[in-house]
Amino acid sequence: MKKTFILATLLAFTGLTASAQTYLNPNAPIEERIKDALSRMTTHEKIKMLHAQSKFTSAGVPRLGIRQLNMDDGPHGVREELEWNTWNPARWTNDSIVAFPSLTCLASTWNRDLSDAYGNAVSEEFAFRGKDIMLGPGVNIQRTPLNGRAFEYMGEDPYLAGEMAVPYIKAAQANGVACCLKHFVLNDQEIDRFGVNVNVSERAMREIYLRPFQKAVDQAHVYTIMGSYNMWKNVHCCHNDELLNGILKKEWNWDGALISDWGGTTNTMEAALGGLDIEMGTYTDGKTKESNFGYDDYYLGNPFEKLIKEGKIPMSVLDEKVSRVLRVIFRTAMNPNKVIGNQCSETHYDVCRQIGEEGIVLLKNDKNILPLNPSKYKKYSQILVVGENATRSLTQGGGSSELKTLRDISPLEELQRQYEQMIMYAQGYYSGRAMYDHVDRLNPQKQDSLKAEALEMAKGADLIIFIGGLNKNTRQDCENGDREGYDLPYGQNELISELAKIQKNIVVVTFGGNPYNMPWLKEVAGVVHCWYLGSEAGKALVNVLNGTVSPSGKLPVTFAQKYEDYPYVQYGQEAYPGVNKQVYYKEDIFVGYRHFTTNNVKPLFPFGFGLSYTTFAYGKPTATMEGNNIVVKTTITNTGKVAGKEVAQVYSSAPQSDLPRPSKELKGFAKTKLLEPGESETLRITIPKNELNYYDETTHGWALTTGTYTFHVGANVDDIKGKVEVEVK
Repeated sequence: MKKTFILATLLAFTGLTASAQTYLNPNAPIEERIKDALSRMTTHEKIKMLHAQSKFTSAGVPRLGIRQLNMDDGPHGVREELEWNTWNPARWTNDSIVAFPSLTCLASTWNRDLSDAYGNAVSEEFAFRGKDIMLGPGVNIQRTPLNGRAFEYMGEDPYLAGEMAVPYIKAAQANGVACCLKHFVLNDQEIDRFGVNVNVSERAMREIYLRPFQKAVDQAHVYTIMGSYNMWKNVHCCHNDELLNGILKKEWNWDGALISDWGGTTNTMEAALGGLDIEMGTYTDGKTKESNFGYDDYYLGNPFEKLIKEGKIPMSVLDEKVSRVLRVIFRTAMNPNKVIGNQCSETHYDVCRQIGEEGIVLLKNDKNILPLNPSKYKKYSQILVVGENATRSLTQGGGSSELKTLRDISPLEELQRQYEQMIMYAQGYYSGRAMYDHVDRLNPQKQDSLKAEALEMAKGADLIIFIGGLNKNTRQDCENGDREGYDLPYGQNELISELAKIQKNIVVVTFGGNPYNMPWLKEVAGVVHCWYLGSEAGKALVNVLNGTVSPSGKLPVTFAQKYEDYPYVQYGQEAYPGVNKQVYYKEDIFVGYRHFTTNNVKPLFPFGFGLSYTTFAYGKPTATMEGNNIVVKTTITNTGKVAGKEVAQVYSSAPQSDLPRPSKELKGFAKTKLLEPGESETLRITIPKNELNYYDETTHGWALTTGTYTFHVGANVDDIKGKVEVEVK
């Protein structure tokens, strides 16, 4: 009796009745909870849910016990806490986290299981910090090697990007943390990102740029998507009716919430009718400037409410948006099964290290200079490490993906731990501070001095390990600006060449999210590319250098011999970075390796390339039709002397037709388990028949060319080990 009285009193106080409290039952079907919540909310309460209430939160309805949404930047780890209404750090002492490897590194693993482990681990850290939405992952296409934000994405191929994003998203959302897939769509450069209009054919839009997003919607049921800053058909993508309502919500039947990029909303009527659900960061440039307006002044704030009350926009539009936001809240913030999570656990560091180890790509290994195992390095009495990235924190800088870590292990630190007195170090060059949107002024005399010191120390070295590449400074791998050229910065090319003249035993290790020029390639014995490896960078790298782990990473991008070989370059500034805020994708569908293979342009390193410390033999592939799938099988045998993993890649060639088609397109892949010497594994690679579709611009729909398809099975797009033909009806 007493409990009943207390419950009745509480219900009376909150304005509820005992017979209608569905929204309080977390186990009720979500659509019922949404309908019930909508029936209780005032118009103003609905409006407040559609825009920010701080830098990284949007409002719930406290009166009804509906929680707010807490968001934070990813996708490589949880950003440090900021003050409620500024971009200044809140200076918490308990917000240091694990920095996971960049998404280019994840893509280089070609390992869906590691993608699952990544999504699970990083979302546990988001959950522990009380976050409901992780702003990532990103699947924009690496159209240009100059894109300052490419390290946040998964390479140049839409199939690979989609396949690697799906397990990440599924694992994260299973923990009750929504992924916010970004940036939808065509945000493929940082120059003029706030206002450039992208002109692209309907076919290229569908086959290349939308495909990884569509795969994440269809297969991972991603809960939220972030609109991009740029325009398509001269309408901003954050409230583009054809893109958001037409393609995403109606055609793809997506039921999640579309969140604007910070500062990506520009118009109330377009925002209201164009498919935007949550408006974030308005009156800022997305990073630095502050607003004199309150959050209620947002385009989806008071101006939207005024239009609703005047009847100029129907209530159904508002309710549809609120329903989507409530759906996200009930799947995350008010999900009774959301995990508690944890932060900086050793399990997370293990996942970080494993992704780094499998994402590192061995590009050159003359005379097996690597690995530096005990039997080999004993002949070296002095190993000289040269390069700023041997000690520089690469978890800092880069814009919104900057991270505050509990611990970082640098390459030099781990090399010194394992090789002790054998290691000498010379910085060789310096790049200044990692500053957003500003370039630090460098002293040429200091640069010359560091170079001279490295060259002098090289005279006494038996082996040189150069550790450089790109970093997360502005106009390197950094948001809001693209690289200024294809060469390595800060005089590294010249330094590497001069070091190689002194000591032929030189291994070049580079970090970075983009391909780059290698004029010194023939002068060095080894090249290792690492992307960004996160908190366990030193351990992951040295475990590969010393042979504890045989490298198995494969490039998710093409490294061209020279910048002019990239397909868009021949079309001039109209194709990149644009003229008068208009950019034209004149290379059409021939992005990355599709151009190189079809037009017989020899790359420096082809898409899918990566060496190992062991060797693999491929058996003759077979292919059969099983229902609506083509099943390709191939047996991989480790024919070398150490254990290793191999990635079998399947590329299709379509039958002859009048329609331009790439000579090869990635349609499937699988990675072996760790194969011991002499061990074999038969890989079964399933390719749904609809993966062979092309987009028909005459019918505005997907179509299939019937006939005989050739499926090429290889170690990379240019190294085909076998092929098999299949009649597709």
